[in-house]
Amino acid sequence: MVTRFSDILTRLFRRCALATYTAAAVFISFSVSTLQANAILDVEIRHLASTKVSNLQTEFGDQVLLVVNTASKCAYTPQLRELETLHNRFSQENFSVLGFPSNDFASQDPGTEAQIADVCYVNYGVTFPMFEKISVRGEDAHTFFRSLSAISGSDPAWNFHKYLVYRGGERVIAFPSHTTPNSPELLSAIEAALDSLPRTLAQKN
Repeated sequence: MVTRFSDILTRLFRRCALATYTAAAVFISFSVSTLQANAILDVEIRHLASTKVSNLQTEFGDQVLLVVNTASKCAYTPQLRELETLHNRFSQENFSVLGFPSNDFASQDPGTEAQIADVCYVNYGVTFPMFEKISVRGEDAHTFFRSLSAISGSDPAWNFHKYLVYRGGERVIAFPSHTTPNSPELLSAIEAALDSLPRTLAQKN
């Protein structure tokens, strides 16, 4: 019990330290190394069934991300509900799930973006950011997914392939489709990413 309490205090201290360093970094101009680390996120992409366009670096660069290629007619589609639970669990700790619909695998997301939005937002209650329907593999793969594949060394093999992206894109870890959002393996990896100081801040410390 004492050991567990000590572990919890240690995690809280590290999270507080991270918040302090992150806040301080706002007042410091970004170094060249920081810009290079963020390059993977420096892409413009449209939100699902919307005209809104976001730069991922600007909007999510200070967060730990779980990037998932989704599909509406897949055996793994119920993971959308679990992803929403995961997003809510860690959203107060600068974490976000990002969903990217794709029809690359067995044509399991053939609908329009409006139809896909209904599945995500209405059927599964998704509130985490969902983006435009894209290709995630092969020559037609979106630039963002090409970068994720290259850095992690893992291409999406099916729907609901998952990439855990450390702050600023400094590290990317891939998880296969069958790894559920509530699996101990993934939860442990997310907590480790949240506890990790970005390289540029760690060097300043």
